[in-house]
Amino acid sequence: MRRVFLTVLDAVGCGELPDAAAYGDTGANTWGHVMDTVHPDLPNFRKLGLGHIESVHCEKDPEATGAYGKCKEVSAGKDTTTGHWEMAGLRLDQPFPTFPQGFPESFISRYEEAIGHKVIGNKPASGTAILDELGEVSRKNATPIVYTSADSVFQIACHEDVFPREQLYEFCRIARQMLQGELGVGRVIARPYMGTEGHFVRTSGRRDFSMPPTGKTLLDVVSEAGMQSLGVGKIEDIFDHKGLTGSNHAAGNTACLKVWLDYMDEDFNVFHQPCGYRYAVGTQAGPQRFRGCAD
Repeated sequence: MRRVFLTVLDAVGCGELPDAAAYGDTGANTWGHVMDTVHPDLPNFRKLGLGHIESVHCEKDPEATGAYGKCKEVSAGKDTTTGHWEMAGLRLDQPFPTFPQGFPESFISRYEEAIGHKVIGNKPASGTAILDELGEVSRKNATPIVYTSADSVFQIACHEDVFPREQLYEFCRIARQMLQGELGVGRVIARPYMGTEGHFVRTSGRRDFSMPPTGKTLLDVVSEAGMQSLGVGKIEDIFDHKGLTGSNHAAGNTACLKVWLDYMDEDFNVFHQPCGYRYAVGTQAGPQRFRGCAD
């Protein structure tokens, strides 16, 4: 095998895991629900064998040429960091903490003092809904929005006209230093936005400040072997920049896919891990080119 490109479709699952109820995910099956509702034609995925995974509810291709299968996560937890670390060979026995009721007020008070600003929100919320609700208050009063989700995250949203990106990133660095131990979330995420009331949009300045991997990952093994280990999108953040020899922090599906395809046209000696939205991996360079098979 000359090169490998490993691609992850984030949040495109093919059925619930045995512990789904513990995370409020009973009945989760993104692939199956999409196939049953929208009925997309996925000839390339079917050719790879997607239809042979029963829970996907996709027509089988009897001449499928790919290797296919379904596996379950063994690490505790269900967030982005946990899943990507496990794919890179690092298992977690204890899940990162989540905060369905928001973060403790004692912590919020200490955090406000540390950054010199009051914050608003402090609850689980959709990233777009929270801007509809609090974006204008935050912009007018210079109060960063703090929120979380079902994942182990501490997210900070700021209007870029009020708090420039570098200032928001500093708020995140401070939060990352403070959120340790029992409050040690997997990621602190910067969520800059722009626009006016009723028309707020998140910008491309997102950055994730992750816990560093607790052990050696496949990225370390590859880079230490003298090969390139390249990241696309937020992979560099998920692995806290560990084990990567290069990265392109593209933002959004379209940009990540373009970078992914551009990498394919390069000769490199790599185990290429791009993700955030898509994931690429390569081992040793050669004249042969590999093209993606996304539909």
